[in-house]
Amino acid sequence: MQQLLEIMQRLRDPENGCPWDVEQDFSSIAPYTIEEAYEVADAIARGNMADLKDELGDLLFQVVFHAQMASEQGSFNFKEVHQAVCEKMLRRHPHVFANLKIKDAAHQKQVWEDYKAEERKHKGEHSLMDGIPAGMAELQRSVKLQKRAAKVGFDWPCAGPVMEKFDEELAEMRMAIASGDKDAMEDELGDLFFVATNLARQLDIDPGTALRRGNAKFERRFRAMEDAVGGQDGLECMGLEAMEALWQKIKQTTDQVDANKAFQQGLVKHE
Repeated sequence: MQQLLEIMQRLRDPENGCPWDVEQDFSSIAPYTIEEAYEVADAIARGNMADLKDELGDLLFQVVFHAQMASEQGSFNFKEVHQAVCEKMLRRHPHVFANLKIKDAAHQKQVWEDYKAEERKHKGEHSLMDGIPAGMAELQRSVKLQKRAAKVGFDWPCAGPVMEKFDEELAEMRMAIASGDKDAMEDELGDLFFVATNLARQLDIDPGTALRRGNAKFERRFRAMEDAVGGQDGLECMGLEAMEALWQKIKQTTDQVDANKAFQQGLVKHE
């Protein structure tokens, strides 16, 4: 760890460091921090441990980079970051490091949330909506907002009413499209997304994971279409109807392959 800290200090040296690293600030580095976190998630999704090791290193470097910049301006250093997270984990796990008795995972989750709520009060945050980062990915942020509201009972009891709400919002979306009002369409589409994330939460599904799965499925099928007709040029020569027919054929094939793979892995049972 000390070697990594020294490497970062050298990179940020105004005289002998890397010109690119020297000119960076928190705002310019933040997008890279987010990108590295996504690359960690991607390595996990692919089950590639070699890539995961590499990406975790890149993510750790981001922490070191921010800590170094903060140290240069006298705000905090890496040692303080390390100490703060250790204290936080000790504080939030009294059932492990103190004498609190925990009944089960649900009780532990409630204790965790209670500690976080207390910490927010100490920070001067009083609304349940306080402390939710504006820069968080919007799908995850909507889930966070909903979870906070659910703490006081402002929540759907189950997935059924959420589906009804989705149908209601879909009808309003159709009306907005019919009106031709771009602002109304954007507003109603936002409501649709928000209800969709609420449905994901009710079903205990991470919406980001679900969307990544949908994206991967689309990419897999589209690549199969390209392979079937010799690439982009082959698709460009086809009309929309022909492409749709090919898509449906590819869909049936890839769905069967996915089902067979799931069966072989024991994820589904043969009827």
